[in-house]
Amino acid sequence: MRTTLDLDKELLEQVTRMTGEKSKTKAVNRVMEEFVRRKQIEKLRSLKGKIDLVDNWRELEELELRDQEN
Repeated sequence: MRTTLDLDKELLEQVTRMTGEKSKTKAVNRVMEEFVRRKQIEKLRSLKGKIDLVDNWRELEELELRDQEN
């Protein structure tokens, strides 16, 4: 998708260098992916102690097995 953005030139150059990507597009995409990944991890960590994953994992495994049998 093409988008026009007004980016800080020095910051973009720094991001490109730090990511090791050859193109600005790839560098920006990589940084955005990392940002989203970190926010998702942060959200999951905030759920610590609020849900019981062990029981939920067992239930998911049982549902998967039932689906595979059908």
